[in-house]
Amino acid sequence: MKLYKKGADTSYTLGVFPTIELLKHRPEIVKRVVVHSKIKDNSGYPLIVDLCNEHHIHIDEHDATIDKLSPKANCLAVGIFKVFDTQLEEGNHIVLDHPMDMGNIGTIMRTALGFGYTNIAIIRPAVNIFDPKAIRASMGALFSLNVVYYDDFESYRHDFPDHHCYPFMLKGATNIHKVEVTYPHALIFGNESSGLDDRYLQYGQSVFIPHYETIDSLNLSISLGIGLFHFSKRDFINKEVLK
Repeated sequence: MKLYKKGADTSYTLGVFPTIELLKHRPEIVKRVVVHSKIKDNSGYPLIVDLCNEHHIHIDEHDATIDKLSPKANCLAVGIFKVFDTQLEEGNHIVLDHPMDMGNIGTIMRTALGFGYTNIAIIRPAVNIFDPKAIRASMGALFSLNVVYYDDFESYRHDFPDHHCYPFMLKGATNIHKVEVTYPHALIFGNESSGLDDRYLQYGQSVFIPHYETIDSLNLSISLGIGLFHFSKRDFINKEVLK
């Protein structure tokens, strides 16, 4: 097994939990699972065995492969899978314009899934969601999402012209606390360092997140989390999970 390179048709998870998420949600793409000899003391090992048996997936115990693929010594499982395509579905979307950070994209995918946003459009150039580092940062959330790359925002808009757009910008016109949410919608976030350029002001209702002047801006994944908290309010008010 070779180290992952961008454009490869095969990638892999790093860690017990991401591997379990892969086996639970996309067993049909799994080629095999490799485990470390120390995994038998891990509480997730029986579930990995059960899922592999259920879906007739071969398990190899091979410490050298784990050590080669994982930069961290605590990795006990690797799930090797075929890179896959998805399609965006109707419903609320997240649009990311040129995200470039592995850690951010992983956190974003996990946060999106936690707030019920399972459709993400990514505008190129952008980070590769199939890089094992991004998958690990997402804790396997990738396997429960629909993620589609576009060459430009206009191409996304062509596919979903009826989604109300909310670009999150420092120059946003409306304080997020005063935004009345329209459905279905697309929450649009820019690059970690440059944000969204002014052309996004023409799309929908631009939004800003107020904060004290002691900082100049918020981290991308933090901004997205705040946005999702506000825009998912309607859904969670009716859920018993809040009781």
